[in-house]
Amino acid sequence: MNGRKSDVLVLGGGVIGLTTALVLAESGHRVGLWTRDPVGRTTSAVAGALFWPYRIEPVDRVGVWMEQSLSRYERFAEHPDRTGVRIVPGVMADTGPAELGSWASRVEGLREARADELPGGVGQGLRATVPLIDMPVHLRYLKERLRAAGGTVERRATIGFDEPAAEAPVVVNCTGMGARQLVPDASLYPARGQVVIVENPGIDEWFVMSLRGSADMTYVMPQPYGLLLGGTTSEHNWDLRPDPAEAEAIVARCARIHPALAGARVLEHRVGLRPVRPRVRLEAVPLPGGARLVHNYGHGGAGVTVAWGCAEEAARLAVG
Repeated sequence: MNGRKSDVLVLGGGVIGLTTALVLAESGHRVGLWTRDPVGRTTSAVAGALFWPYRIEPVDRVGVWMEQSLSRYERFAEHPDRTGVRIVPGVMADTGPAELGSWASRVEGLREARADELPGGVGQGLRATVPLIDMPVHLRYLKERLRAAGGTVERRATIGFDEPAAEAPVVVNCTGMGARQLVPDASLYPARGQVVIVENPGIDEWFVMSLRGSADMTYVMPQPYGLLLGGTTSEHNWDLRPDPAEAEAIVARCARIHPALAGARVLEHRVGLRPVRPRVRLEAVPLPGGARLVHNYGHGGAGVTVAWGCAEEAARLAVG
């Protein structure tokens, strides 16, 4: 043994960091995780968390990561109360099968939606049954499972890699937007997303539609804690305060799909910053002094969708 507490130190307590740490710990490595924010207050906790790619490149690698992740979520869905993962049907509007990658062949019930299955004004869509994840529950599950595997979780921030490298010979950087300053990486930027949680009037399927000429979307995600309505994509916007005008517009857009939402009681507003990059950074580089640094960040709006595939690749880079 090297005399240090950990074989690998993972930075970042969101879904990417927790999943990567868990893969390493369950492979028999001594793993520590440092997170600047409480796990329940990371960007991951805000996510609508539908298993579908959004704002993530490169497409060819994303498909492989998705297939690996889907297998995990299908198993987790056998115990939804514990894992937060359910398999839920829904419609991806204004999308055809030719627009999807090879991963689509793994998706249960994927087919063209019939006209009577689409809201008025929507000419095309896909029906699919995919994982939909209650992120607060899922993050707690990952954290508990990590600890059960012998991993440690510590609230601790760092401004560089020297400090973690002094405590472990391998450091894995899963800091999301934090990597912009930590690395530093000027190619990483936030795509701000705002959602509204309302009382569910009885909607049990998800719905997603892109807005032509706009980066914003209309989506409805039935979660155990309420109905999650979205959404917005505001690039290079760091503001974490909910915007009342945006919230009103989100509810109005969703009410055009489900009129019963027009009077739904608002329970909560959430804002998160998606870590967008020209392509996911998943690679190993040497650090001064002989430590190894593995980067695993820049997953845009699809962190949960690719988490397990990326975690397995990052783990191979870390200890291979």
